[in-house]
Order: sequence, then structure tokens, then C-alpha cells
Amino acid sequence: MTDKLTVTVLGTGIMGAAMARNLAGAGHTVRAWNRTRAKAEPLAADGIRVTDSPAEAVEGADVVLTMLYDGPAALEVMEAALPALRPGVVWAQSTTAGLEGLAELAAFAAAHGLVFYDAPVLGTRQPAEAGQLTVLAGGPEAHRYSVAPVFDAVGARTVWTGEAGSATRLKLVANSWVLAATAATGEVLALSEALGVDPQDFFALIEGGPLDMGYLRAKAGLVLNGQLTPAQFAVSTAAKDARLIVAAGEENGVRLDVATASAVRLERAAAQGHGDEDMAAAYYASFDEKDGD
Repeated sequence: MTDKLTVTVLGTGIMGAAMARNLAGAGHTVRAWNRTRAKAEPLAADGIRVTDSPAEAVEGADVVLTMLYDGPAALEVMEAALPALRPGVVWAQSTTAGLEGLAELAAFAAAHGLVFYDAPVLGTRQPAEAGQLTVLAGGPEAHRYSVAPVFDAVGARTVWTGEAGSATRLKLVANSWVLAATAATGEVLALSEALGVDPQDFFALIEGGPLDMGYLRAKAGLVLNGQLTPAQFAVSTAAKDARLIVAAGEENGVRLDVATASAVRLERAAAQGHGDEDMAAAYYASFDEKDGD
């Protein structure tokens, strides 16, 4: 297999579209499909072939990359692509699918002779657009050469985690920290407002110490500066991920109170109309709906 591949990207939302552009920019032949074709059409300007169906997209592909909403969505799309999937094609599965969803996808790959890589990513819109994602990759060591050029095009770093499933487990752990930090940021801002404290006084108080955190300042800035759109990572998707984390804990005998509360906050913010905004908009869940408007 050469370094230049034919790569299919199934799902061209915030992350998938950026990944497709970076793959094309690296010289790969890229095809893309999205459930709503109009959202994928802008990719044609980057030399990417936008197709009408998953089967059309995967025909003759060396690597298929899925970046869809959740595990069931990824499975449904791969089932639709199946008539054109040849045995031995590499499948880089980057959807955050959770433990149960990932197991179903891996079983589908095994049943149809696909080379399966569990490959979620760390990063949001900006690092995705810059090709600076961190790829967590689990799968057969013997075939890494066939998928490494794809990971190199979309990310600045690939962390090989072992067998398929190990990457998803690490991603859930990492996301549990991200979501907890996001929820805490929103609550700090809401409490500051309620108590008449200038948030900048809080930032000055922790500056340079072990409690200071670049992520806190970045997410707080989105709220304070009214920059919640376009989303780096949307409230509705973060809520889905929070529920996957809670489920993973329950399946393994761990009660995750913070993750559960984060899911509730994110779902409340979505119900208030903030679902498509950056997940920092969970801030609004601290207020009654009429106050958060």
C-alpha cells in the first residue's frame, strides 16, 4: 500500500468535515458522505467527491473513516455501505460509541472481514481544522502501516493503545475529565454572577497556581465573550458522551456522580435551546430558563 490512499469519510459534521479536508490536503483521494448532503457539499471545493450513499462512498476505498453521532448511527451507515465494502478494507472508527456500541461495531467488522481500528480522537473544532487532533488508536499491530497515513493527516499525535476497545476506554476516561471541567467552569461563572463577584477577580486569585487551568480560561472566555457559536463541541453531543461515560461506569460497578450531574446539566441546557452551541453553554443550566434567555 502506498502513502497516498483512497479514503472515505462517513459523517461530515464539525469533526468529520475538518478531517476530510486535512486528508485531501495531505494528497489522499477523499470521498465523503453525510446524511444531509447539503452539509457535505462545501467539501467539493477542496477536491473531495461528495456521494449520495454510503455504498457509493466506500467503493474501492483503502480506508473508511466513520465520524458519526453515536454507535448505532455508525452501525446503520456501515450496514448501508456493506454491498460495496470489500473484505480486507481498513475501517478507522472515530465515532465516540461507548463500550456497548464499540463492541457491536467490532463484531460487525469481524463478521465481514474488515480490518478494524478503534480510533476516537481528542480535540474539538479548532484542532480538527488545524490537523492537530490526538488520535487514540487500538487495533491489529500488523496493519498499522495501512492506517497510519490517515492518522498522520488528521492529527499531530497518534497514541497506540493496544487492542480494539482500549482506545475507547481511554477516550471515555479523558472525556469524563473534560466534561467535569466544563461543568465546573459554568458553575464558577454562574456563582460569580449570583454573588456579584467579577470572574476576573477569581482568575487573578488562581493565576499561576495549581488551580489555574488553560481550559478553564478558554471555556469561560466563550461564555463571557458571547462566542458560543460556532460550537467547538456542541452541548447535545457532549450530553450524549456524558451518558456513555455514566453507562461505562455502571457496567463496571462504578458510580459516577459528577458525570451523571454533567449529563443532566447538558441536557437541561439543550432543552433551553442551547443544544447546537458550544458545550460551555451548560453555564445556562444554572439558571431558570427565563433567566438564561
